[in-house]
Amino acid sequence: MRLETSILILSFIITVILGFIIIPILKKLKVGQIERDDGPQTHLKKQGTPTMGGIIMIIATIIMITGAYIYFVANNNVEVANNLLPMLLVTIGFGLIGFIDDFKKLVLKNTTGLKPSYKMLGLLIIAVIYVIYLVYGLKISTQTYIPFLKIYIDIPIYLYIPFTIFVLLGTTNAINLTDGIDGLSSSISAIIITCLTIIGILKGIPEVTIFGSVMVGAVLGFLMFNLHPAKVFMGDTGSLLLGGVISALALYLKMPLLLIIIALIPVLETISVFIQVAYYKKTGNRIFKMAPLHHHFELSGWRESKVVIVFSLITLALCVIGLKI
Repeated sequence: MRLETSILILSFIITVILGFIIIPILKKLKVGQIERDDGPQTHLKKQGTPTMGGIIMIIATIIMITGAYIYFVANNNVEVANNLLPMLLVTIGFGLIGFIDDFKKLVLKNTTGLKPSYKMLGLLIIAVIYVIYLVYGLKISTQTYIPFLKIYIDIPIYLYIPFTIFVLLGTTNAINLTDGIDGLSSSISAIIITCLTIIGILKGIPEVTIFGSVMVGAVLGFLMFNLHPAKVFMGDTGSLLLGGVISALALYLKMPLLLIIIALIPVLETISVFIQVAYYKKTGNRIFKMAPLHHHFELSGWRESKVVIVFSLITLALCVIGLKI
């Protein structure tokens, strides 16, 4: 536990230092946020705020996991060191897909960014590689934990592989949709990752506890610049990265179904978009004032800080429940 605490604190410090270095660079590059005219009017003042800040977490994560890898190899614990790498690769891989999209839109001024089909293909390739590694590399079983029943069930391999790929892609896109107001996605992700890390500690899975501690520190460090009023936004670079972290940890723990509970806010954000689009196409009317869900509450009179606090407290409560079921 002492090691995990030290890693979390060091990760936090490195991320904060990188934030002070990278945010001015993003400002010089004029990598600014582009706000929707039809969105909440309070967001228009955010126009030009540096985005693509997820690169801060990417660099911090690479530095910390590289250091952890060297540490464990030096202490003759090569297995733990090697098991950190797949989680690093899937996380950074998802983040790089987001980075390419952000770079095209914000630096190259290509308004379309990375084509959705290309983005999804890139995420799919990374997800497939990670799942194949879990099944055939680590040879973990297809057992999956069922919350509340507190049992594991064996899922046939031909169902398990597409299911876990769906978890990776679905979680990543859910976190991406949750990223819409200052500090929301980073706050919720920090809580969820902390929950998964605690589960890793309780189960005695060192690679999960180490990787989770690194990411909690990195997200909290980024949050120092992302809280309202945000000095930087994470962009797709950060939101896809965080989605990769959460789903990768949940699959490694064999607890993807737990995400339905502890990540209920991102799930509801995603569902709100589907409902809004489907209902509008059918009737020409809207159920929500705006989707995703956090914008509905904003347009209903909630301040950004209130949305973040309420959604974070709900996530915290759900994570406490998740630890008990």
